[in-house]
Amino acid sequence: MSTNASDSRTLSSLRNALLVLKCFSMEEPEKGITEIAQMLDLSKSTVHRVMTTLADEGFLRKDETTHRYRLGLSVLSLGGILMSNLEIYREGQHLLEELADRFDESVHLAVLEGYHTVYVSKIESKHPVTILTHIGRKNPIHCTSSGKVILAYQKPEMIEDVIELGLTAYTSATISKPDEFRKQLQMVREKGFCISENELREGVASVAVPIRDYTREVIGAVNIVGPTQRFTAQKIQLFTKQLVSVGKEISNRLGYYERRR
Repeated sequence: MSTNASDSRTLSSLRNALLVLKCFSMEEPEKGITEIAQMLDLSKSTVHRVMTTLADEGFLRKDETTHRYRLGLSVLSLGGILMSNLEIYREGQHLLEELADRFDESVHLAVLEGYHTVYVSKIESKHPVTILTHIGRKNPIHCTSSGKVILAYQKPEMIEDVIELGLTAYTSATISKPDEFRKQLQMVREKGFCISENELREGVASVAVPIRDYTREVIGAVNIVGPTQRFTAQKIQLFTKQLVSVGKEISNRLGYYERRR
């Protein structure tokens, strides 16, 4: 076998391994070989070989009774290394804790990944709520407060790409008309924050502000999320005021400074 052919085969196996790992989620934490083979359109023998290797290295864990797999502790170890070296997380974590303690609502720190936002930190509310959020969760960028407050400050080409991909209506409140969506992003830029109610899930409201780094680019967002019945106009005003302060503080710690006019 030539060196090029060997390298190509190795890269293909690596890609398959990464695709297998990405099949697992909070909603579906356990998978079988047949299920993953169908999801990835790969042969069962290929998936079995990949998953056996991943299990040997601790990235997957096999239940010997059901013969199904879950993510292993090696994934957790890598996640811990990532989080400890993610500057936005290090600089923002204790500020999020103070914010959650003050209002007793769930608080998130989100960053952009492709055309989604990903939560890199979450402080849970003490109230019993049915809001399904978790660290690592991906949300569509066009119908969440964090997503829109990040997208509003991106290049026009990216905004148009998001619109071109389709503004999927998850609820009747989702803004799915391009012109209306562009106008809302303009309002977000003017106000410096975004409020979202019932857009991704019915009964859920959120407020988000942008976070900038030393390059002055918006690289993330901090939000407060909770049931719509608790997000009164008065509370939203309080949330927004404090979020703006926290967003500026995190940005400053990342090297951002406001230019004097």
